[in-house]
Amino acid sequence: MYVRLLASLVAVSPIGCADSTPIDYSGPVAEWREYAGDKGGLHFSPLDQIRRENVGRLERVWSHRSGDAHPGDAENAPTAFQVTPLVVNETLYYCTGYMRVFALDPETGAERWVFDPGLRAKGTGGPYPLTCRGVAYWEAEAPQSGRACERRILYGTKDSELIALDAETGRPCADFGDAGRVALREGIGDAPPWEYYPTSPPLVMDDLVVLGALVADQLKVDAPSGVVRAFDVRSGRRVWAWDPVPPGFDVSRRPGELYQRGTPNVWSILSGDEERGLVFVPTGNASPDSFGGARRGLDHYGSSTVALDAATGRVAWHFQTVHHDVWDYDVSTQPTLFQIDGVGGGRPALAQATKMGHVFLLDRETGEPLYPVEERPVPQGGVPGETLSPTQPFPTHPLPLHPTELTPENLFGFTPIDRSSCRQQLADLRWDGIFTPPTLEGSIQFPHTAGGMNWGGVAIDPARGVLYTNQTHIAMTVRLVPRDEYDAMPEGSVQYPREAYPMDGTPYGVLRAPFFSRFGAPCNPPPWGSLTAVDLRSGEVLWRVGLGTTRDQAPFPLWAIPATGHLGAPNFGGGLLTAGQLYFIGATTDRYLRAFDTETGEEIWSDRIPFTGNATPMSFRLRADAKQFVVIAAGGNPLTGTGDALLAYALSE
Repeated sequence: MYVRLLASLVAVSPIGCADSTPIDYSGPVAEWREYAGDKGGLHFSPLDQIRRENVGRLERVWSHRSGDAHPGDAENAPTAFQVTPLVVNETLYYCTGYMRVFALDPETGAERWVFDPGLRAKGTGGPYPLTCRGVAYWEAEAPQSGRACERRILYGTKDSELIALDAETGRPCADFGDAGRVALREGIGDAPPWEYYPTSPPLVMDDLVVLGALVADQLKVDAPSGVVRAFDVRSGRRVWAWDPVPPGFDVSRRPGELYQRGTPNVWSILSGDEERGLVFVPTGNASPDSFGGARRGLDHYGSSTVALDAATGRVAWHFQTVHHDVWDYDVSTQPTLFQIDGVGGGRPALAQATKMGHVFLLDRETGEPLYPVEERPVPQGGVPGETLSPTQPFPTHPLPLHPTELTPENLFGFTPIDRSSCRQQLADLRWDGIFTPPTLEGSIQFPHTAGGMNWGGVAIDPARGVLYTNQTHIAMTVRLVPRDEYDAMPEGSVQYPREAYPMDGTPYGVLRAPFFSRFGAPCNPPPWGSLTAVDLRSGEVLWRVGLGTTRDQAPFPLWAIPATGHLGAPNFGGGLLTAGQLYFIGATTDRYLRAFDTETGEEIWSDRIPFTGNATPMSFRLRADAKQFVVIAAGGNPLTGTGDALLAYALSE
């Protein structure tokens, strides 16, 4: 038996057609200056030296090991390696779970410098591993050679500090804050180190650096504020702060606090439109996530895309993807900016993907949907004290991408006993489709709180007008527990993969668990992970394939049994789209980096990597006589094994 999330029964091995043609050096060159390649989050590279015809010759050419990996113990939190590096001015920059920053030679992996912030918050408190998804880059309008900090690397740490480094030397910029550091706890109020800190890269807009922070889920009503702030990139001075409280809200703050507690936080990746001076913010939930009866309307901006004026922080518009969210369906993906003829009349647009598998296409300047969004009735009758929204928004172009059907007939099981245990759970739990509310008796939630789509985001081909996305398809169970019953539970009585959260200040605690069979397999039908291509012009799905296998989760030979198609694997991370008509992705639990043909969805290359690649790959090519590289962080997470391997690939001669 096994309890970890499963994937496909199909064994995958490296594939790719033999090719002996010389490497083509005539194509474009490009750096990777932003987390997703550009400020709009396209995850698209214009490079085409690596193509469908020659991807079989892709080989690993260097790896870098930071040493910053830990499985977790009594004194140290576990690490997760989720970074997407930058390549700027012929230098590669990346950060680790211990918040060290490395500068490397992009073509050899040789170290140029390393900065250690002396992280203080390495302890095990809190539910999350140590992670740093990326850094940001800024340079002066006319950088002067030899002058310190004319080019800067900026990032946040678990010590709740915003740090600015000289990109040339790695030394802290003395003119930024206090010796290169700005304290992000100012005005936040008391909270343990693990409850509030940034995990995603900041966004640089002109001479401002903008960022939010993670706020730990499900703990209490008065969680730290979800404020988003902008700082002067030279001095570290705070320029503006957006405190996401509704218009007319009666703000109540404790002494020394500048921002309202319990507001939706912004932990994921921001996007920016420099031409229009807008910052696009994906918001989480008001606190706590699974009961909204005590929020007092603070979820006005929750589970939304919010457009802020980059100069002032004022709200330009906002679009809510879930009303009164009690499912932890916070907006976790980076808003993706595009403008494509034939999509929404060619308007400047934004695609917002969600954990529910919904993709909302919005006018970038107004927030209005480019295509009809229907408010549909959803299940009611939650718990006493809760007021559910009677409707939820559903996109019609494209239609929802995540399956939502669970019936006794379509439940999965490796054996009749397996399937029977799933059917019994389905009979015992409430399931009325997507947006079934949490109940005292227990409910099924599908999609999972991890998605659908998560922080890995989507990729868009700006020429072909096609969106590509990976998804996880796993159902879970949720039960609200009356306060006295929850408080009487013995400490440690709930063990992984079950979760327990107190939601202090409400009448309930919450218990969550995967919807698994007695043998530890997902009860919902496969695929349990997928990759999908969507034509944004027509809204139609072009193809959908399973992503991943059960290798490293299921015992041999179970994962190697031939099957008619991929069952897929849960996946965490995102994909890279290139002009060479390839889509690269790690993400899955089975420790592979894969390349897919963007026209057919066929997997045409893969490489077995030392740890799961729970990050988003990137690509660069420095000069006309240089090779194109693809780089991924393969360092896994506490569930699949922790590591520290940054891997680079290029074509063999």
